[in-house]
Amino acid sequence: MSAPAVPPTVTPPSEPSAMGGRASKSSFGAESTMSLLVDSLKDRLLFAVPKKGRLMEKTLELLAGADIKYNRAHRLDVALVQNHPIALVFLPAADIPRFVALGSVALGITGQDVIAESTHAEQITELLSLGFGKCSLQVQVPVTGPIQTVEGLSGGRIATSFEVLAAELFNGKEGVDSKTDKKTRVEYVGGSVEAACALGMADGIVDLVESGDTMRAAGLHAIHTLMKSEAVLITSKTPHSTLTPELSSLIPLIKSRFAGVLASKRYVYASYNIERKNLDKALQITPGRRAATVSPLDTEGWVAVSAMVERKEVAKVMDELERTGAEDILIMALDNCRVGV
Repeated sequence: MSAPAVPPTVTPPSEPSAMGGRASKSSFGAESTMSLLVDSLKDRLLFAVPKKGRLMEKTLELLAGADIKYNRAHRLDVALVQNHPIALVFLPAADIPRFVALGSVALGITGQDVIAESTHAEQITELLSLGFGKCSLQVQVPVTGPIQTVEGLSGGRIATSFEVLAAELFNGKEGVDSKTDKKTRVEYVGGSVEAACALGMADGIVDLVESGDTMRAAGLHAIHTLMKSEAVLITSKTPHSTLTPELSSLIPLIKSRFAGVLASKRYVYASYNIERKNLDKALQITPGRRAATVSPLDTEGWVAVSAMVERKEVAKVMDELERTGAEDILIMALDNCRVGV
């Protein structure tokens, strides 16, 4: 007698999902996160900062010194500041001038070189020089090459990542050299520009130079400097209509805090006692940032002097004060300060 047949197992069809199952749940979550982020940007001042490189490192140090606290989620280029109505927007340094000029963000930190290259300089106000990212934009040619002047490069080939500034230098607004009527070919090279001459791609280059070591190693030297550059705090000459008076008041606050942080790194606080008859000589050594503070002492004919002194000159200043007759010379580091800007 045969066993009864086992009915086949039928797997019920899965219910259709309008959101597409697990993947759609992930998309929905991302969409929700982005929506929440966009909503959280309302009523906040947008501040563009470099997203990579040395400029970013120095900018983050400056933000920390100014007590601007934030949390930045992994792979997210927007961070909300915890103790102020500010949102940091991490952007490539070269893009920041355009975002600031158009009023998309209220503040930005970037280099003067990229501001000039962006062609938005007329729409931007530089609020504060930040003292880092210092470099020079130079024309460089091979040391042993036949061309050793800018005029000699006219009609030749230039490799650079600064196409706008290089074209203005060699071809002017008319597109050709006004003296020779020759058009110089300006070729864009995104990186390792210093190799272009050795590879036969160019007769000269236009590139940023910090120490000059890289250029010397490539057998190049400078024959012209287009501009000197450093990082600056910038804003638009025409603020966006959404920038309320409350948010606008944050701009001078940030500028003042940054100036204080920079001053505390540049200066130290010097204090000493000296006989009044030697005071004039001592004040020539320590004039202070604006003026020194002089206070009388209980001892007849003596005064106490305090002044801000440049950190790099401290040892020299102490030696000169001692020779002038100063005593009890103290040097104190500044953790932070406000200097008025």
